[in-house]
Amino acid sequence: MDAKARAARIKLIAFDIDGVMTDGGLHYSDDGHEFKTFNVQDGLGIVLLKRVGIEVAIITGRNSGVVSHRAADLGVAHVYQGVGNKREVAGKLLAKLGLDWSELAFMGDDLIDLPAMALCGLAIAPANARPIVKERVHAITEASGGHGAVREAIEFILNAQGKLEAAFAPYLAAQ
Repeated sequence: MDAKARAARIKLIAFDIDGVMTDGGLHYSDDGHEFKTFNVQDGLGIVLLKRVGIEVAIITGRNSGVVSHRAADLGVAHVYQGVGNKREVAGKLLAKLGLDWSELAFMGDDLIDLPAMALCGLAIAPANARPIVKERVHAITEASGGHGAVREAIEFILNAQGKLEAAFAPYLAAQ
């Protein structure tokens, strides 16, 4: 089955953070405060997903207050941080939502993401993902993490489901 057919079945998309929603860099101030840079176009993509009824989750291996703030800004209800076993967490979330693995898209960039990506219906990697990850996914974005990869993946899914125009409509109505 090709990536577009897989994307047509997606009801939940889970994102890693570092290297997917960000460029993977970790920035610290002298007093130990962590900073991350998120892409606003990716954020609007998450709003579009929610508008058309696709669930969104963040499943990340690190704990970060910055991630909690970003998730709250975007209204992401399913946020899991400090996760060592992303497959287990994704499985529990699927059960909670009454979904199966074929209805999950997972976007990750490194080894820790592979176990969940191996079971999901649509595995997506950003352009900057590790080669071993890119060899094992259904789709690779042209954009790198933190530079529009999330938005690209979202628009791919929405297009495959015939929902892209409806998601864009409120912004185009004023023209």
